[in-house]
Amino acid sequence: QVQLVESGGGLVQAGGSLRLSCAASGHTFDRYGGAWFRQAPGNEREFVAAITWSGDRMRYADSVQGRFTISRDNAKNTMYLQMNSLKPEDTAVYSCAATLLGGIYFQTSDYTYWGQGTQVTVSS
Repeated sequence: QVQLVESGGGLVQAGGSLRLSCAASGHTFDRYGGAWFRQAPGNEREFVAAITWSGDRMRYADSVQGRFTISRDNAKNTMYLQMNSLKPEDTAVYSCAATLLGGIYFQTSDYTYWGQGTQVTVSS
């Protein structure tokens, strides 16, 4: 079993950048595929980005393609989400998730382990 803790959220102006981190503990993180999801008030949780356990493949939601980059450092048991050119519509609680499944997955039901979330607020 793995525990996940996010950090790096905050308040930023439109056009700015933030880097979120997801620190894993309790088990070696390199066995797990990872992803970031987000949930804005009144909306369902939505897929943002995913990465395989080895980091060799990534996928992104259309709304963040070209602006966000998911990465991981298995030696540090940490996954990252670099967010550039932020927009007010990116405002949400961002959560990281992990799965023992081997590929890229887009549904919340495919992920077993979740962090508590970190708030990202983008002002216009």
